[in-house]
Amino acid sequence: MVDKNLFPYNLAVVAIFKDEAAYLREWLDYHLLAGVEHFYLYNNDSSDDYEKILAPYVEANLVTLIDWSGKAMQMPAYNDALERFRFFCRYMAFIDLDEFIFPKTGQSIVEVADEILSRDDTVAALGINWQIFGSNGHETADLSRGVVERFTRRAEKNWAPVSAEKIYEGNTDKPLGNILIKTIANPRATHYFYNPHFAVHFVHFRAVNENGHHVEKFFNLPITADKIAINHYSTRSREEFLKKFNRGRSDIIGGYSLNTFDSYDRNEVFDDRILKYRAARAENFSFESDEQRRNRVEKVLVDALTKCSPFDAPPEFFTGKLETFLTCRKLAEVFGTRIGNKSAEEYALVWIYQTLNTDGVLTYADLQLFADELPEILSRPFPVAKKVTRLFSEKVLPAMSEAAKMSCPWKELKDIKYLQRMLNLILR
Repeated sequence: MVDKNLFPYNLAVVAIFKDEAAYLREWLDYHLLAGVEHFYLYNNDSSDDYEKILAPYVEANLVTLIDWSGKAMQMPAYNDALERFRFFCRYMAFIDLDEFIFPKTGQSIVEVADEILSRDDTVAALGINWQIFGSNGHETADLSRGVVERFTRRAEKNWAPVSAEKIYEGNTDKPLGNILIKTIANPRATHYFYNPHFAVHFVHFRAVNENGHHVEKFFNLPITADKIAINHYSTRSREEFLKKFNRGRSDIIGGYSLNTFDSYDRNEVFDDRILKYRAARAENFSFESDEQRRNRVEKVLVDALTKCSPFDAPPEFFTGKLETFLTCRKLAEVFGTRIGNKSAEEYALVWIYQTLNTDGVLTYADLQLFADELPEILSRPFPVAKKVTRLFSEKVLPAMSEAAKMSCPWKELKDIKYLQRMLNLILR
């Protein structure tokens, strides 16, 4: 278990957007109040004034803005965020600009996630059900008011037009309703996203719903939305939906159906609780400064690398520590942290080497995480980086290959063999 104070952010949000300047400020401000500490926003060829809206958030280091051009770029954006930023935040939430994470307990998003995800160390993600909000009968866009103020009517909590059996059969021509989920994940246990709703995690990790029950796919039945929900303002007004229709989708090539508005314009239940939540959170809102954050992180980082010598530590000390040392390496690189006259990153690489060289302390998921980081480690300008890579190739990968024969799909085994061949070429 990694000390939570080692991460600069408890919770970051990853999102891709196109021409949504009118909604950015409200969406950002709401999620800041709800406990989000940073945003990785991928601009997908916007032509509106998004830069003007985002400028103060970028300047305040609340938003990292990345230009991300092309069609069907949502999963590439999500997977880029995992690869580049997984060591900067304990959790990542992957949502859209028309989705608001709503903790119904009054807590922050992180507090709810912690209560659910801390019950079992095999849990890597929280799947949160949608609650679809309709148009409130609005035909035109009144942008003088925010989304959560204008749209206060939603579908019944358990609205699910399609059964799980029909989805498994591939019969999804009807709206799926509130059964769809969005994900808050531990990014260091997450391999990649294959659709916007659900991720593939490293071996032996899994996703759960708010009640701790296993979530296997991109939907969750029975629908659970008592502790936390995704308020999904999928239609807004008819005028706004038509703009979204003309813009197209970010997850697949193609657009929305004009029938989607009528299917998702659900207004049966009045629900303005998110407004009360936002007001209550605003009363005592504060957040850490960049200086406070850096001081906190660097103190924990240095303590983790200097509490004892990697050459004197007993074998059991290394159990469960690889994630910590990989996190230390990345943060030391970015912050330029030094211990005495030596780079803290080099200290971390020595710890990583000793961890890899200690028998019986690594899980298969540890090795998957390390393999994802290996290209970056190999590029670092320290002699120990090449030693780490050679040890991984000569000792760890063969053991990983044997383990894969017993517990992993053929594709995992094929990937291991491919990686081993590449490393043999590189290290010649």
